[in-house]
Amino acid sequence: MAPRTVLLDSGPLGRATHPRAEQNREVRGWISALVRAGATVVLPEIIDREHRRKLLHLGSTNSLLYLDELKENIAYEPLNTGAMLRAARLWAGARKRGLPTAPEDRLDVDVILAAQALELSGGEDDEEVVVATTNPRHLSRFVDARHWREIRAS
Repeated sequence: MAPRTVLLDSGPLGRATHPRAEQNREVRGWISALVRAGATVVLPEIIDREHRRKLLHLGSTNSLLYLDELKENIAYEPLNTGAMLRAARLWAGARKRGLPTAPEDRLDVDVILAAQALELSGGEDDEEVVVATTNPRHLSRFVDARHWREIRAS
């Protein structure tokens, strides 16, 4: 059974918005299969921002068009105060345990993404909410995070 909610991290998002069809076909098909299976695929605002700024810097017009198209066809999760407060707690807790996910002077996107996932799950470690990524190492400290190819539509 497909997870109820799948949040996209920047790895799968980057593949989905690649301007070459052969590069994005697999992940776009995977997203479509999840949606057909009844999952809610979510583009978190923090990941949209991270990916969009890179595409704008590179002048990647086609990828920006793909990103906007995808954003119109899946759920979008805006940042909110609850997620940002939770992200601060996650960041501080990881540091206290000696397990930071980013240098201290950087915006830690992983904890913000994890906080958004926790907010969507109602604050519980809900098996039905998963973050799809290409590198689950840091995220899996906080939430269910799996390589996107491990998340099945059925």
